[in-house]
Amino acid sequence: MSHVVHPFSHRLGILRDWKSRWFGARGKYQELLRGDVLIREYLTKRMRGFYVSGVEIERSEKKLRIILKTSRPGMIIGRSGEGSTKLRQDLLAFMKRHAIRIPEEFKVDIQEVPSPEGNAAIVAFMVAEGLEKRLPFRRVLKQTADKIMANREVKGAKIALSGRLGGGDMARREEIKKGGIPLQTLRADIDFAREKAHLPYGDIGIKVWIYKGEVFAEKKPEAKRS
Repeated sequence: MSHVVHPFSHRLGILRDWKSRWFGARGKYQELLRGDVLIREYLTKRMRGFYVSGVEIERSEKKLRIILKTSRPGMIIGRSGEGSTKLRQDLLAFMKRHAIRIPEEFKVDIQEVPSPEGNAAIVAFMVAEGLEKRLPFRRVLKQTADKIMANREVKGAKIALSGRLGGGDMARREEIKKGGIPLQTLRADIDFAREKAHLPYGDIGIKVWIYKGEVFAEKKPEAKRS
């Protein structure tokens, strides 16, 4: 029997890097892990609707840096940086409230995602947004898949919905697939994300896979012959 493995964790150390990166954290694993989990949960809930594709955390002895990757940085930054300042203040207040250690240097960086249609987390939110607006789920699936495949980088895409689709009494699963998704190939660059669409009769689960081709190690230039 085969086992389903998360495409991200399957490629850690091969194509993907860790979402939390620590330096000099010896003997503080439990404390830092708790802090990272709470910060990530808070930001995921707070930043819903801001097209955030991921939250990365970098730590050292005297520094904490939180990186928000979004396709619409202007929504978060706000006029003359008011939004980002308020977000930083709210984060500091949240960390004090939950007894998370605050280092001397604390930064919140906002990075722009260049092609949102090629990012699984942003696409998953776009699908959830369409379902929450009560659009027909088959139309949402087809239009979103077409948008993804219009991107030159993308070689394949799959979107799966599960739950009470169309308000039916019995939950079911529907999916659409275009191109190839080689999940077993470790050098295949596959982006994956989960999301929920909150509807009056229950949540609908959304999964998105986006395949952007195979990544090969760069060949070292051959030594010139003397």
